[in-house]
Amino acid sequence: MSDMITADLVDLDLSASTKEAAARSLAERMAALGRVTDLEGFLADVAAREAQMPTGLDGGIGIPHCRSAHVTEPTLAFGRSAAGIDFGAADGPADLVFLIAAPAGADDAHLTILSSLARQLMNADFTDALRSAGDPATAAALIRGDEPPAPESPAPESPASETPSTGAEGDSASPGPAGAGSAGSGSAGSDSEDSVSASAAASADADTAPASAPETARPFRIVAVTSCPTGIAHTYMAAESLEKAGREAGVELVVETQGSAGFTRLDPAVVAAADGVIFAHDVPVRDKDRFAGKPTVDVGVKAGINRPAELIGEVRGKAERGEVTSGSPSGAGTPVERAGESGEGYGTKLRKWLMSGVSYMVPFVAAGGLLIALGFAIGGYEIKSAPSVMDHFVWTQTDSWAALLFQIGAVAFGFLVPVLAGYIAYGMADRPGLVPGFVGGMIASTINAGFLGGLVAGLLAGGVVMAIQKVRIPAPVRGIMPVVVIPLISSAIVGFLMFVVVGKPIASAQKGMTDWLNGLSGSNAVLLGALLGLMMCFDLGGPVNKVAYTFATAGIAVSNPGDSAMKIMAAVMAAGMVPPLAMALATTVRGKLFTPTERENGKAAWVLGASFISEGAIPFAAADPLRVIPASMAGGAVTGALSMTFGATLRAPHGGIFVVPLIGNPFLYLVAVAAGVCVTTALVVVLKGMRKPAPGTVRPGSAEGATGTTSAQETKQPVAA
Repeated sequence: MSDMITADLVDLDLSASTKEAAARSLAERMAALGRVTDLEGFLADVAAREAQMPTGLDGGIGIPHCRSAHVTEPTLAFGRSAAGIDFGAADGPADLVFLIAAPAGADDAHLTILSSLARQLMNADFTDALRSAGDPATAAALIRGDEPPAPESPAPESPASETPSTGAEGDSASPGPAGAGSAGSGSAGSDSEDSVSASAAASADADTAPASAPETARPFRIVAVTSCPTGIAHTYMAAESLEKAGREAGVELVVETQGSAGFTRLDPAVVAAADGVIFAHDVPVRDKDRFAGKPTVDVGVKAGINRPAELIGEVRGKAERGEVTSGSPSGAGTPVERAGESGEGYGTKLRKWLMSGVSYMVPFVAAGGLLIALGFAIGGYEIKSAPSVMDHFVWTQTDSWAALLFQIGAVAFGFLVPVLAGYIAYGMADRPGLVPGFVGGMIASTINAGFLGGLVAGLLAGGVVMAIQKVRIPAPVRGIMPVVVIPLISSAIVGFLMFVVVGKPIASAQKGMTDWLNGLSGSNAVLLGALLGLMMCFDLGGPVNKVAYTFATAGIAVSNPGDSAMKIMAAVMAAGMVPPLAMALATTVRGKLFTPTERENGKAAWVLGASFISEGAIPFAAADPLRVIPASMAGGAVTGALSMTFGATLRAPHGGIFVVPLIGNPFLYLVAVAAGVCVTTALVVVLKGMRKPAPGTVRPGSAEGATGTTSAQETKQPVAA
């Protein structure tokens, strides 16, 4: 830790007025010491992390951080702002700003030191000492742990509130991250182990109570898991906040921190003895099944930092009412591990639920669609009328192989609606939603309610299960709820609603939409192509992009899609290829407008764009969204409109240029893609060229900087998307 922060990395008079400017000012100090090799690339990584979730914390703290390939060694820079800087905290601006830079392959020991700093920020003595530090050397020593802050007043003599010095951070005397008494000074697992030690100490105190005390007087026991996308800061701050709140509330609370340096699982006996569970996380909880069958509060990691007492009260209330979870998937988890934390609107939750279903559906679309397209390419469109390969298959005939590919693809396509519905319900109600979701989705397929029916079935299934889970169930019955009762009741209700109540109207609406698509022609088709192109390039793989893509794939996810549906699919894929290809071309023709890192990313963008992976343009959009995104949308709209005008068709839902032989009017299709790429490239070059460089700004490590030429990229623009 001695060289992780030095006086040169401390600015006690940080004059920046925005979080982007603050990050740049502190990052420039890192770059000056050679710890950051590419300033713009590193700032883009910081902005991408900030876009996931604001890094402001209550108490006047901002802690921007990221892993980056542009960092040579773990580094920490500190700035103190007199005016305050808005980092998105609920209580206002931050006056203490910590910029944490971790190499992409940082070792566990360094990451643990950084996480220990995050815990120490919960110590009021530590932050007060930093606010009163008179010079950079003193502040750096405080952060390193070389100089312990003096507490404002002696701790009151209150045996009930004392915690062992080896406990889970608490208000330990050693404030620095490297202090011997810090819970985070060992491996990542030691956080959990120290918490267990604190819990054991509390249990020992309870054991010394008079023998006459009833056994039911034992403290309420909670186990918690904290995690964040980077696993450096918020993970450990939430753990510290929850542990402190637990001590104040008189409960035994043990935290498992699933951070960057790995994690040590809680003792199964501790989990089994727990009365409740708190998940404060922004990435899936690993091995979540361990906590099934207990009252659970599931929120984002910032809720664990900002309102721990409220979460403890909430889980106690659930325990009193007998509300328990019924299990959850283990392993990698699902894109929607929770229904949304408190404060999220219904629209946000609905988007997450729908994206859960779409995320699981897309692989079936890609596999099934490509197999069907290959079948058509080998055997022609009449192959859909071929007999089953179980009845007729000749190894030496290409038609038999074409029929095999087509029929496998058709089976894969048959899962689209059930998978969509099942995983929408899964996103809403976790594993219990799968059975009624799949049942409702299969009914939607049976009654020809199609894609719309799948959406409705998934939402109905999730809602029904969520309603059942709110019913207070006697303890003896809880064990069979997830296996028997919930699947039985929810499937019956969803089946009734789909067959008798909503199925027929939805099927009629689906037929009407299909007829409308098949009837599109002329200017209407061109306008639709332009709109879909704009959507595909708006957020480059995000929700809006997914809506357009799902709309297109839904049209071809039938045994005999109409010509209009295949034109829409072609327009969507063409537009999605434009942004990465345009960024690749722009870095080739005007490389001096881009940083060295962006020029390297441009080489990969050629392949990503050609493969229809729009996300290949995200690094460019994150670094310069106000120029890259509008330019991409303009090119995407041109390509979508031209593709519809040329009448290009596509049965395959993915593949980029690798499925050009399967495209109707392939030459004109490629012309449409090229036109959009040229439009976007030209706009990006013009917009970046119009940007005036900041006076005296030089790109670190670039050839232009070495010769005194300042690139347009160096203008101090906000880097957050």
